[in-house]
Amino acid sequence: MHSLSFRGMGSPCEVRIVGPDAEAIAREAKAEVLRLETKFSRYRDDSLTTRINRSAGDTEGVVVDEETARLLDYAAASFAQSDGLFDITSGILRRAWNFKSGTLPSEKALDALLPLVGFEKVRWEAPRIVLPLAGMELDFGGYVKEYAADRAAEICRARGARHGLVDLGGDLAVVGPHPGGAPWRVGIRDPERPGRALVTLPLGWGGVASSGDYERSLVVDGVRYGHILDPRTGWPVRGLRAVSVVASHCLVAGTLTTIAMLRGEAGAAWLEANAEHCLYVTEAGRVGGSLAQSSRAAGTGPRASSRGGRATNSGRKPAAESGSLAATASARVAKPAR
Repeated sequence: MHSLSFRGMGSPCEVRIVGPDAEAIAREAKAEVLRLETKFSRYRDDSLTTRINRSAGDTEGVVVDEETARLLDYAAASFAQSDGLFDITSGILRRAWNFKSGTLPSEKALDALLPLVGFEKVRWEAPRIVLPLAGMELDFGGYVKEYAADRAAEICRARGARHGLVDLGGDLAVVGPHPGGAPWRVGIRDPERPGRALVTLPLGWGGVASSGDYERSLVVDGVRYGHILDPRTGWPVRGLRAVSVVASHCLVAGTLTTIAMLRGEAGAAWLEANAEHCLYVTEAGRVGGSLAQSSRAAGTGPRASSRGGRATNSGRKPAAESGSLAATASARVAKPAR
């Protein structure tokens, strides 16, 4: 097995490939991840995201390429299917929140930003995107890492790899199981005990992603405030500590985890109704979901990753997923970038 480690998408990454030409295939997968980071990072002055955001208030907007158009279509579908919770214009709220400061933002600061949030304000008619209000921003960071994991795995398969795994900071896409068919064993992070796995599960196909308030948070007067912000209020959501989902694509898994977290106290019930293979931890410490039920005793064996939540309950292909997200994601990932 060839393993290639690198840093991308702001996270430690690894591509594992078993079989002929493994080293060259892993390098191609890495190149794809870094290409997408360069293209969509909001931190780069030369990225497409920055160019779109700088056009805010310009009625001409920006004409985008086919790949970006597919991602914008996916964002629009996710916005509609989540009742407006999955909103790629909400990243601007980070201006009001500094999770290292130990202090809460003022209502004045949030009130100044909220009018700039709302994907319904965006004028999107492929291939042209218009941000009508000066100061509006798009942030692809909420789903481009999961898309990159799927694209990297797809490239590996297109180059002939049949056994491997792409791990982008704990968001995983399977190239294929181990030779012989054994699934990868994956640890799902315990939000209460960093560095330890809550459960260990087999992952033989598809993708898995996690979301949780353990990555960035602050505590003020004994109250914990996580980094996942409700786009309607600008304040952190409450109800779930962590969510993991297995789906046909890492992109779909990541979208479902994000929506579940954003639904707050209703997130657990929504997740169980919309994601067949899921795991969640509530603020009260209750662990639920089909993955918890099927693997409560599993906790040993080599792991593909111990950060975040990743797994299937059987190593077989996951079944049904929420609405048309799976079909939408399949169309977005399978087409080559242009």
